[in-house]
Amino acid sequence: MKKQPCVYILASKPHGVLYIGVTSNIVSRCWQHKTHATEGFTKTYHVHCLVYYELHATMESAIYREKQLKIWKRGWKIRLLEKENPAWRDLWKDIV
Repeated sequence: MKKQPCVYILASKPHGVLYIGVTSNIVSRCWQHKTHATEGFTKTYHVHCLVYYELHATMESAIYREKQLKIWKRGWKIRLLEKENPAWRDLWKDIV
C-alpha cells in the first residue's frame, strides 16, 4: 500500500475512551490496534473502533494536526467526529 499520512481517532464505544494517532499506513495501523498487536493505551482500554480519520499531503501536516487535536477539549473532539460520523460507525470496513 502506498504511504498516505493520516490522523485518526479510535473509540472504545460511542462516547467512550478516545485515542488520537498519526500514521503513514492507516490500514496497517488500525489492524495493529484491532488485534492488540502492541502493548499500550489502546490495548489496555480496548480502544479499537476507527471513528474518524483525515488524510494529509505530508507527514508534517498530519503530525501538526494530531498535536492540535490532542490539546482540544473532549467536547470539541466529539463534535468533530459526530459531524462526519454521527452514528460512531466503525470505519474500518471503509478503508480495507
